[in-house]
Amino acid sequence: MPKDMAELKDRRAQQAADGAKAMAEYRAEVAAVREKTARLRAARLAKEAAEARQPKAIIQKKTKAA
Repeated sequence: MPKDMAELKDRRAQQAADGAKAMAEYRAEVAAVREKTARLRAARLAKEAAEARQPKAIIQKKTKAA
């Protein structure tokens, strides 16, 4: 019976370590996604601001000569 208890404790310790590792990986992934999202948002806002400063080109439609 003591052998079974030792194996059980070892298994639980391994599961706890695996869980901690998985949680750390998850948190790192979430942080990376947030950083990427913030970077892309800043780039989009900068592009939109630059486009807003540019004068709009007037596009004239060609009319058919009848």
